[in-house]
Amino acid sequence: MSRVKELEREIIKHKTLYYQGKPEISDYEYDRLEDELRKLDQDSSVLRMVGSSTFLGEKVKHSSKMLSLNKTYKIDELLKWKGSEEILSTFKIDGSSCSLVFEKGEMKLAKTRGDGKFGENITNKVMLIEHVPLKIEETVDFEVRGEIYCTEENFIKVSKAMQAAGFEKPTSMRNIVAGLLGRKEVIEFSRFLSFQAFELISSEFKIETETEKFLKLIDLGFQTPEYIVHNNKSSIEDTLKEAREFMTEGDYLIDGLVFSFNNLKLHSSLGETAHHPRYKMAFKFQGDTKVTTIKSISWQVSRNGILTPVGNVIPVELSGAKVSRVTLHNFGMVAQNQLKPGDRIEIVRSGEVIPKFLSVVGPSQNKFEVPTHCPSCDQEVFEEDIRLVCRNPNCPDKVKDEILNFLRKIGIEDLSTKRLEEMIKAGIIKDIPSLYELKEEQLLSLDKVKEKLANKILTNIKNSLSVDLVTFLSSLGISGGAYNKCEKVVNAGYDTLDKIMNLKEEDLIKIESFAEKSSHEFVTSLQSKKKIIEKLKSYGFDPKANIATTKSESSAIAGKKFCITGTLSMKRSEIQKIIKQGGGIVQSGVSRETDYLVTNDTESTSSKFKKAKELSIPILSEDKLLNLVE
Repeated sequence: MSRVKELEREIIKHKTLYYQGKPEISDYEYDRLEDELRKLDQDSSVLRMVGSSTFLGEKVKHSSKMLSLNKTYKIDELLKWKGSEEILSTFKIDGSSCSLVFEKGEMKLAKTRGDGKFGENITNKVMLIEHVPLKIEETVDFEVRGEIYCTEENFIKVSKAMQAAGFEKPTSMRNIVAGLLGRKEVIEFSRFLSFQAFELISSEFKIETETEKFLKLIDLGFQTPEYIVHNNKSSIEDTLKEAREFMTEGDYLIDGLVFSFNNLKLHSSLGETAHHPRYKMAFKFQGDTKVTTIKSISWQVSRNGILTPVGNVIPVELSGAKVSRVTLHNFGMVAQNQLKPGDRIEIVRSGEVIPKFLSVVGPSQNKFEVPTHCPSCDQEVFEEDIRLVCRNPNCPDKVKDEILNFLRKIGIEDLSTKRLEEMIKAGIIKDIPSLYELKEEQLLSLDKVKEKLANKILTNIKNSLSVDLVTFLSSLGISGGAYNKCEKVVNAGYDTLDKIMNLKEEDLIKIESFAEKSSHEFVTSLQSKKKIIEKLKSYGFDPKANIATTKSESSAIAGKKFCITGTLSMKRSEIQKIIKQGGGIVQSGVSRETDYLVTNDTESTSSKFKKAKELSIPILSEDKLLNLVE
């Protein structure tokens, strides 16, 4: 029992420190304390504690408890929980949970999660956050829950603003949100925070799925996390990989993913424990932190011209791997912390592809320096917000990275990094289109390239002309244009290059897994590739959508857009598969472009059903759909 009491005291202490923005241990170490207590005393009241009972301001009661999440670190446990149901995932933002209460369309109250029953009134601070709409057009009552967080860019800005005002420099992005929300003075620093919504509570809106919930939140004017619907293990594994990459390269902190059953009826039937909802599950990556010393800092140039700093450190072991290199995020983070050789720094490795810098533990007396010229082309670099940028369009490393990405994605083999560097240096290759101008004699002039290899390379280049539309798009290096994202765009009906080049941000945001920011980045980046695309078309590229090769020319649903809702005898995923195999397109919401609504209901209060009726969209039962397909 003495160990139980010791664990309970430790858990309460570290939970309180976490919500004060002053954590002393990692999430993983904290979870191990809870796991040990659960084995010794699974009925301990400490295990049912939600949030923190430390209140600095006015306490406000929640209309329904704001619970914590059950969590796992193992994909097999996640799949067991999922069963055969369709689930939806979002990034688990590392910030502070918040509830916004709207009355007749106006925000009246904002509160922290607190202990789950009572939160702290932070309305005056939340009103300063740009991403929180204070009034909507609909005069309805509802509650929105989400996460307040700070981006890397705004962390640098708020740090400068606080120091200019005479306050102590914040130590890390992880602690800044709780620190600002807990302040009683100078609330104006809250303008540097951001908010993403993930929950909508109201009897005013008839919503049947998590997907519909996110679309409604977007419609109300909120920023939401990108969401992805999963029906199988491979889809989940792809998303876990994306999360790991985002943990290294993303512009705000995440500590895993949140999975929810898409069908809201399951939410009602499964219910909640005193601690967590049974219809949600957090997947977290096992984390480990260590202190080490920077030996040197190297700067790498990416295909978009941004100089990325990497810390070469004294090797340490993190999560079973030997680490000698860590990402230092960007120029802004290096400048903010005056990072230099000899600094002792805390680093973390959880899901990250590359471990990353957290904070300075002990600064050295060495001189702080950052590049004034590009390490690749030696041209002057420029500060753009929190980044150093090389603006030379012909910068060798920039060109090489862009072409290498294209080669890997499009599937052209036998052109190694070393060989590509040689070709760029010789002036044979200067951009992606120049690959399709290569001649045999140019390849033969390269070191160790004989006739057989030259012919093989040229054949591989020629064969790439017949690539499908999704692969073509994903090879262009579009910002946020990973293969699965491009696939969703094509499957949403943008199945020709002309349609894709005419994409608007408002079109993209309606597609699953795109949010406001990612839609803007995708469209802006796509338009910047226009000249490359036109040139590639002139060399023979005419990419077709994959769906065009699988659908029957005589199919009655080929190219038609379907939305699914309401009562069904088959699984939703099975109906989606039938539609896609017939060449149809599945939409997540009803619009004027929808051709059919699929449901067995003859009458319904569903928002999709009502909208289909308003727009005179034909409603198909499952049987009628199957007859149409056949």
